[in-house]
Amino acid sequence: MAHEVVRQNLPLFDEEGRAAAAVNGEGEMGGDAGRGRYYLPDFPEEDPYAAGHRTCAGCGPAIQYRWVLKAAGEDSVLAGPTGCMYVANSTYLCTPYTVPWAHTPIASGGSFTSGMAAGYEAMIRKGRYPGRYPNIIVMAGDGSAADIGLGSISGALYRNHDALFVCYDNECYANTGIQTSPTTPYAGMTTFTPFGKAIPEGKKLPPKNLAKMMAAGHPHCYVATTTVGYPIDLMNKTRKGLNHVGAAFLHCYTPCQKGWVYQTSMTVELGRRVVEAGLFPVWEYDPGTREYRYFHPPVQRPVTDYLAMQGRFGHMLPEHIAATQRAANQNWQDIGMDVPADLRAGEDPAHHKRLAEETYSMPLNRGVGA
Repeated sequence: MAHEVVRQNLPLFDEEGRAAAAVNGEGEMGGDAGRGRYYLPDFPEEDPYAAGHRTCAGCGPAIQYRWVLKAAGEDSVLAGPTGCMYVANSTYLCTPYTVPWAHTPIASGGSFTSGMAAGYEAMIRKGRYPGRYPNIIVMAGDGSAADIGLGSISGALYRNHDALFVCYDNECYANTGIQTSPTTPYAGMTTFTPFGKAIPEGKKLPPKNLAKMMAAGHPHCYVATTTVGYPIDLMNKTRKGLNHVGAAFLHCYTPCQKGWVYQTSMTVELGRRVVEAGLFPVWEYDPGTREYRYFHPPVQRPVTDYLAMQGRFGHMLPEHIAATQRAANQNWQDIGMDVPADLRAGEDPAHHKRLAEETYSMPLNRGVGA
């Protein structure tokens, strides 16, 4: 006798006061555009990602891991391909996970999770597993999800295995020495993209648009982007992905203090500023309607407000900053937002040269109000 596969349905958190406006493919506004930037609803008390792990101070992926698992709950099973969150969390036969967690090779996150999902469905139908279908999650770094394990995850999405595939993106191969990855941004300095006379910008190529690749190539899947700067958005998209019957993919921006060189207390702020600077659009793709719903931040910053916070961009010249601003302005247009005049001015390298001259020509003894 075949048994029914009973799936969980996780309620979404109230987003009232999220300080955001969202726009769907037809330009309709939604959300709350003006208040509650730091509003948090009542979250579950359980923490399947326990304290006491060995990640770096200010670790963005660790924040992401905690929020995702808090949203998913205890009835979950996880896979973790080789990456920062395996190396930092799974040494000495000790892990911070209170739920089942398995390490996989860096290229095998998708194939391992496919087998796990198919196995649970088969055991439930045959009556060999008495519980509900668990929340099955794989969390892979950008080196795995966007590079070495991309084909494996794409195959799992194509076969529509009922699991959530998360890319925690710290824009480099961080645990092996900060090497460049496909998601390293233009001009981002890594050990493989040093700046010098021949290549003053360091990294010449733009980052891979991973989430749009996944949505366009697997139109039956739920796909979304998010950042650690918006915990409610991150947790709700986690639950939407898990509630979706079939494959779902979540691309989460997760700053890396070690590789990016910034103050450890600024991880969450960077998660907001990258969105406000137009360099990481936040959206979700609905496979039912095949529409994108874009998040419109209430603030539009020049890219310098984001770049200046990180040492990895300290070598950039005016022409590199202008190129970054042009890319951000294109992102603003792509998500249906107007580009303010001051951001348009930032497309000209001369604009940044003038700002630098004004900054460094100020007398050193002048203070606030002088």
